[in-house]
Amino acid sequence: MSNKKQLQKLELTWIGKGEEPKLEPRILIENPEYSYGDPNSPNMLIHGDNLLALKALEQDYAGKVKCIYIDPPYNTGQAFEHYDDGVEHSLWLSLMNSRLKILQKLLANDGVIFVQLDDNEISYCRVMMDEIFGRQNFINQVAVKMKNTAGASGGGEDKKLKKNIEFILIYAKSYESSNGFKKFNDVYEEENLFDLIDDMEAAGKSWKYTSVIISPGSFVEQRIVYDGSGDEIIVKKYKGLQRTTINQLQKSTGLSREELYAEHFENIFSDTNAQTSIRTRIMDEFIALENDEVLISSYIPKSGKDKGQRVEHMYISPTIRRVIWLKDSCEKRGKFLFKREKLGTYWSGFPLNNLTKEGNVQFPNGKKPESLIERILELSTSKDDLVLDSFLGSGTTAATAIKLGRNFIGVELGNHSITHCVPRLNRVIEGTDQGGISKAVNWQGGGGFKFYTLAPSLLKQDKFGNWVISQEYNADMLAAAMAKQEGFKYQPHESTYWKQGQSSEQDFIFTTTQFLTVEALDSIKDEMQPGETLLICCKSFQKECKGKFGNITIKKIPLMLLGRCEYGKEDYSLNIINMPVDDSNEDAEDTIEEISVQAIRDKNKSADQTSLF
Repeated sequence: MSNKKQLQKLELTWIGKGEEPKLEPRILIENPEYSYGDPNSPNMLIHGDNLLALKALEQDYAGKVKCIYIDPPYNTGQAFEHYDDGVEHSLWLSLMNSRLKILQKLLANDGVIFVQLDDNEISYCRVMMDEIFGRQNFINQVAVKMKNTAGASGGGEDKKLKKNIEFILIYAKSYESSNGFKKFNDVYEEENLFDLIDDMEAAGKSWKYTSVIISPGSFVEQRIVYDGSGDEIIVKKYKGLQRTTINQLQKSTGLSREELYAEHFENIFSDTNAQTSIRTRIMDEFIALENDEVLISSYIPKSGKDKGQRVEHMYISPTIRRVIWLKDSCEKRGKFLFKREKLGTYWSGFPLNNLTKEGNVQFPNGKKPESLIERILELSTSKDDLVLDSFLGSGTTAATAIKLGRNFIGVELGNHSITHCVPRLNRVIEGTDQGGISKAVNWQGGGGFKFYTLAPSLLKQDKFGNWVISQEYNADMLAAAMAKQEGFKYQPHESTYWKQGQSSEQDFIFTTTQFLTVEALDSIKDEMQPGETLLICCKSFQKECKGKFGNITIKKIPLMLLGRCEYGKEDYSLNIINMPVDDSNEDAEDTIEEISVQAIRDKNKSADQTSLF
């Protein structure tokens, strides 16, 4: 035996870990009463327990979701109007663990998940996500300013510091693989230019954009300089430069700093002696300049952000310093000047004062601004990408996705999926919702969504405790449910009745509630093509049918389903599920059509016989 110690896995543990439920793969049923807009829209709004909904989506959407954003209950102990947000710690971890495992499967290989929490569970959630997604797939943790800090009385945290930020954990599905996550899209934050200047000066740093060119003067001459590849750099010299500073203009005009920056925005500059190959070649050609002389170079870069486009740079006396324009790093909107900074890990600037009115729906304490979701989607997705939010709340993610041209799947358990989400999305589609980001993106309406509910559990107990097929299932629902249970895609053939679904090009499934006779089986066999295989699911069959054809398998409902998963449960929001464990190995009779609870336990020898996923 080796003396080397076995490496132990670093993981978070809690009461109930490893006792995750065996979820029933439900089918989804559209309710046209609440569907709205474009009937061909791929958008889905699902009303139901989000764990069961995620399981229902797994078969068709595994590996297809580009961006997942969830804002789950924070486990704060506060009573939210629409959520029980005070789940005991281990229960909260179990709730999240089960959901994150399926979300990881749904995420595309190049996809990203964002999980927003406060400091109650963020650290535990990160360790849990390290285990599920892999620590190597952690991208960032973002701090988000989510509360106004006006007033000096504090946030009601007694002796603790006032809470005004939340956190977003960001993980990739596959960070390092060649076909996985590459990088975020370029997204910038706006910072008021004068706030930035004041902050720099308060920190003892020098703000360099203080000079203004009034006029470059008159053209004198043109020369051709060649870069290292032999391509032309056209250089024009001007004489009679007129320049000043913001301070000098303030003294002469009496205008404020803000007014002068707005008036002269296009001509405000700093200068630098940064060593570049272009500047070096121009210096070799012109040596030096008089105090009122200017050079303007024109060339086509072979690399960088301006690759392939002709650009111009200005150089001023006396040592041919390059001019750096304020307009190249800042923007002007009316009289508002702001600097665009590439997005970092502290996000602020979201409109929070009137957030409760956004979308024309009230959702106290739980609503997130559309501008926050906009930032997430612009950062991680492109047009027509699929976005998923399984804690949809008031519908913010779905509303924002529509306005940005993304496709969405939203899941919400509460009745506000109908009272909040549906009317909000209807207004978005109509174009009458002009709140949130609507004006910024010039939203005029369009799109649509389909409203789905989870089918009831396929099996239910009758009054004697026997498991039977739910009477709420019609023939089509049963066929779709059995296809999903067996891993087939439900696609009824337009002319061949027994081809209700398939798992491969030649592997089919057929579900019937009729008694299966030898004659019916022979008829099906006669229609089958060479190489085709068929699974028949039925409630009962003639004993001579069993094993008659090698390419046809016959299974009985509900016997074939027992022990696979947990039936009859509709709510996984607060509970740790302990599946029954029984060591009995007694087989049920093939002729039994309705099985008692005890027989289920006899059939299910061990809780871990069937994989969770």
